[in-house]
Amino acid sequence: MSPLFPPARRRRSLRGTAAALALSAALVTAGCGSSGGDDDSGRDGSASASSPAGFPVTIDNCGVRTTYDKPPSRVVTIHQHPAELMLALGLKDRMAGTAFPDSAVLPELRKDYEAIPELAEREPSFEKILDTEPDLVYGGYGSAFAENEGRSRKAFADAGIDTYLNREYCGKKRVTMKDTYAEIRTVASIFGVPDRADKLIADLQSRVAKASAAVRGEPEVPVFVYDSGDKSAFTAGGKGLGTDLIRLAGGKNVFGDLDEVFGDVSWEQVVERRPEVIAIYDYAGAGSVEQKKKFLLSQPALADVPAVRNKRFVVLPLTATLVGIRSAHAVGDLARGLHPESFR
Repeated sequence: MSPLFPPARRRRSLRGTAAALALSAALVTAGCGSSGGDDDSGRDGSASASSPAGFPVTIDNCGVRTTYDKPPSRVVTIHQHPAELMLALGLKDRMAGTAFPDSAVLPELRKDYEAIPELAEREPSFEKILDTEPDLVYGGYGSAFAENEGRSRKAFADAGIDTYLNREYCGKKRVTMKDTYAEIRTVASIFGVPDRADKLIADLQSRVAKASAAVRGEPEVPVFVYDSGDKSAFTAGGKGLGTDLIRLAGGKNVFGDLDEVFGDVSWEQVVERRPEVIAIYDYAGAGSVEQKKKFLLSQPALADVPAVRNKRFVVLPLTATLVGIRSAHAVGDLARGLHPESFR
């Protein structure tokens, strides 16, 4: 099943890039946060009196500290989930370009998303990004700021362009839904729209609470995440958001002890852990969902795995499993797949 190979290599490179970034001098601090700036002058030397209300704002992001004297006005997002987050906050007018779509866009955001120039099918070059004259680049995976491709955060800083990296790739800590809400609040503070964050987060928390309440008290369902791969399985580990989404939906990631966001496991390990449901991650270039199901169902070694024997699959768009606005939707979709009887 060769179509299942390239995505695994791509995601593996994202993981490797993130690790390299975390070890670099520019990205030595895990976690993200915001605080008010203490400097009375902006980066251009102008007085603080000229700053909009609520500014300057200082953000510590993955070891990079940035002070914003005013909201960014021309933003390039690399990867889909940062773009959707910005659109959900009503920031379409600040977006100069986006890149690397993974999945179908949420219907309510599709029109706005399609109006934003797409710079590249994957990560755009440093020069292509510069051509849009951005004042901020917001990356979803660590590969957004791959040093070996000329897009390091230092390179952007040297060009006078601020950067922000999705916190899932900030460092070593385990990511949960709390990080999703914190990401929304941080981005909203950069743009001076905290009220919009409050409204969006309340909606997402309501979705999660409703789904979790529906499955409360039900037995935990063992879940195996299948991203891609045939010689081995590329799966979601314990550090990524996927494990928490499964927990909130009344399940348990059978590879939650894997100390990575994503990683390879053997098919023998999958057999040993006997998942009852397989969550298939769906995204462009990974082979279709039907190809993935066909592969799993055709392997004799997997025939006695309960999820395969009973053909219990839940399909999730990749973007729904990341730190972004769709993760709350994923909890509901997972809960229905793991505990269908609770939703009848």
